[in-house]
Amino acid sequence: MIFNLFAPYAEEFALFNLVRYTTFRSGAACLTALVFSLVLGPTMIRWLRSFQRGGQPIRSDGPERHLIEKKGTPTMGGVLILMAVVLGTLLWADLRNGLVWAVLLVTVGYGLLGFADDWLKVTKRNTKGVPGRVKLAVQAAVGLVAAIWICSLLPGPLSDKLAVPVFKDVLIPFGLLFPLVGMLVMMGASNAVNLTDGLDGLAIVPAMIAAGVFALIAYLVGNRVMADYLQLHPVAGANELAVFCSALIGAGLGFLWFNAPPAAVFMGDTGSLSLGGALGAVAVATKHEIVLAIVGGLFVVETVSVIIQVFWFKRTGRRVFLMAPLHHHFEKKGWAEPTIVIRFWIIAMVLALIGLSTLKIR
Repeated sequence: MIFNLFAPYAEEFALFNLVRYTTFRSGAACLTALVFSLVLGPTMIRWLRSFQRGGQPIRSDGPERHLIEKKGTPTMGGVLILMAVVLGTLLWADLRNGLVWAVLLVTVGYGLLGFADDWLKVTKRNTKGVPGRVKLAVQAAVGLVAAIWICSLLPGPLSDKLAVPVFKDVLIPFGLLFPLVGMLVMMGASNAVNLTDGLDGLAIVPAMIAAGVFALIAYLVGNRVMADYLQLHPVAGANELAVFCSALIGAGLGFLWFNAPPAAVFMGDTGSLSLGGALGAVAVATKHEIVLAIVGGLFVVETVSVIIQVFWFKRTGRRVFLMAPLHHHFEKKGWAEPTIVIRFWIIAMVLALIGLSTLKIR
């Protein structure tokens, strides 16, 4: 909004020229989302507590200490993240950019689905929420619409192909099936972050790290000169997604202030589904879907641990892990929660660096 209002007057007023720079608006979006989160956070938490008498329902089959330490903590803190991300993006992004709106569609759409899931959990006082099939159907519908929209905005040679990192000239053609690929990327990322969200601060920091990587990727592929220099596939307008990713980082930092152990609020599905969906949508829009699997490798491992556990238990009646997702396995082994969280953060940072290295290795 600010860009659209003041950029036309940049030649007349030197100060307005700042809004032309994606880097300036990205920083401003991050600070806007952060300040908004910090200011509104206490009020939001009080509101959540007002109708969540018992806080988030805790799984009876989960780690025993959760029934004591996390009982009464309100959930749905993802509402704060969503509001901050949307505000920061709408204020500082170029609102004529279709990619921005497509990514916001996924973020808000998945966020509303998560809100409905959390609402059912806290009002019905159980851990089931929205039925799994309904949840997947809604995710698929929103993801498919967004993927088709994104494909219509991408350059012709890239719109229906999957880019392979490191190999600059390798594009896997999917034709009319590519929107399904994009949909699966968004759904997979969304559910992967959701599975990872089980300990205080565990999901939000790796999500911010991934958002930081994709803020850089979006800026580079949206800048023709930098894209050509690094031999990346250029995507006109993708640089505006750096503003979105920066707003996500600011919102995540603000939420982490209240989610730091011991958490005053949990993000719930409202936050985890929308964060993962947002990262997936940005990956599709910037043609770095496979890089997301590297950068978000922590989320992938957590998801794979659940798949392995369920598959092996159904086949043999035995468990591979003491409990899945993987972070609960280490809890059962006696690791302290801060130890698990911080070590997983370190792993997320290492994977982010590996993902970034693919930009230069060609």
